[in-house]
Amino acid sequence: MTHTAGPLAGLTVVELGQVLAGPFAGAIFADLGATVIKVERPEGGDDARQMGTAFRHGDSLTFQVFNRGKASVTIDLKSAQGIEALHAIVADADVLVHNLRPGVPAQLGLDGASMCERHPRLVYCEMSAFGHVGPMAARPGYEPLIQAFSGLSSISGDPDGPPVRMGASVCDQGTGMWTVIGALSLLQRRLVTGLGGIVQASLLETALTWLAQKGDAWMNEGRLPERHASGHPGFVPYEAFDGADGPFLICVGNDRLFVKFAQVLERPDWPTDARFRGNRDRLANKAELLAQIRGLLIRRPRGEWMTALEAAGVPCAPIHDVPQALSQPQVEALGIIQTVPGEDFRLTGLPLSFDGERPAIRSAAPRLGEHNTAHLTD
Repeated sequence: MTHTAGPLAGLTVVELGQVLAGPFAGAIFADLGATVIKVERPEGGDDARQMGTAFRHGDSLTFQVFNRGKASVTIDLKSAQGIEALHAIVADADVLVHNLRPGVPAQLGLDGASMCERHPRLVYCEMSAFGHVGPMAARPGYEPLIQAFSGLSSISGDPDGPPVRMGASVCDQGTGMWTVIGALSLLQRRLVTGLGGIVQASLLETALTWLAQKGDAWMNEGRLPERHASGHPGFVPYEAFDGADGPFLICVGNDRLFVKFAQVLERPDWPTDARFRGNRDRLANKAELLAQIRGLLIRRPRGEWMTALEAAGVPCAPIHDVPQALSQPQVEALGIIQTVPGEDFRLTGLPLSFDGERPAIRSAAPRLGEHNTAHLTD
């Protein structure tokens, strides 16, 4: 493995992760410089290795995305010898991360209380689908189920269409992020107390956090959220429109911008029209205004409109597909797309930099059991 120093260099993380949430937390730690030892079943390892067609070395692209920079050791946790082998690794570790099925850690004697009693300095991180307490604590779950259960799907999609699952795994990956934040918090506390502790996170809690703006509005004001497709519930115009050759987004976030927007569309009468003068007026007469805007914008290519809008200071952007988005000079300048050392493919790195430098992906995902010799004792 390539060991490029990072801000978490010197930290050792043990990951018992499957598929996404747990492995994503491990990948964050690895990119930040920690030594991440991924513990896998001897037979097949992480299910994500087979999640889709073989990409490199017999493993899927998904496995490469979420397991870069790690070491892999194989341990049979159903055997007493395997459990002791795990304890031997954890004894020298700072953090343990898992998203094992609820109930399994306790069956194996690897629950948080037992592990922290044996390894007092350990920061023990457990992830679940529905949370560590409550009537559904023992129930497993997956991304689309949590989006549906939490109400997150109900706020996505077209107003006249069905609820829609977000295309990204925001609950899985968000749970991995919260877990890392929690682990770093307890590591800071350990500097004072000398003791670790237990971090608990779940997909449902993550989903409810993403839902909070809408959920809190319902609890406190009795307002049910409406779906707005690409639009915004509080500003008009603030959504996607079609130019003559393709869609683009326009964000008019205040009345000053609306004056500029109206000038670009050669409708200086709009800001003085009682129906459209202020944002609240435009919200009350949204359908009428949007119909007029659409009728004008469709007459010219989006590039022409965007040039004029940008010159006037009105925020706008083309709606890209994936290839278009990744080919943008701005994306290239950020350097977030990184070549994996020793490989012929690229992956997306972490979305943050330190002192102007983005943490580098240090190595490809490991082969199953590739580092048994380095990390397991006879």
